[in-house]
Amino acid sequence: MAQPILIDDIAHVIQLSVAPVFLLTGVAALLGVLTSRLARVVDRARRQEERLEHLSIERHPELLDELRKLSRRARLMNWSISLVTGCALLVSSTIVVLFGGALYGIDVNLPAAALFVLGLVCLILGLVIFLREIYLATIHLRLGPFQNGKRDQSP
Repeated sequence: MAQPILIDDIAHVIQLSVAPVFLLTGVAALLGVLTSRLARVVDRARRQEERLEHLSIERHPELLDELRKLSRRARLMNWSISLVTGCALLVSSTIVVLFGGALYGIDVNLPAAALFVLGLVCLILGLVIFLREIYLATIHLRLGPFQNGKRDQSP
């Protein structure tokens, strides 16, 4: 006969699940930022592709170079989104494993810890790739008369 589940046991599991749930909230907000950033990169690439048809042949290499940079940034954002989504899935799995262990009276310390740590590793890798994408976006940034850190001397 199965032992009845005590309310105290369920309350304890809910307490253990609060931290992962807060992490999921932060991960969801981060995914919103990442997907918005990817959408902006894609929109810019589409605008540049449209410009390509109307530019003189001398300007094509410059525009193709920018499209290559945008493509690389989009791939990095895709990796970042995938890893952060993996984090959300692993953290959600951690919560499910904790509740499953409480319901069935199974020791799930190792699987829960492993899932949570893997989720954090995915989050860290996703943030590192996001940082790389930001670096690529800003290294090629040109604002106003300043280009490559120097004032543009052209009239």
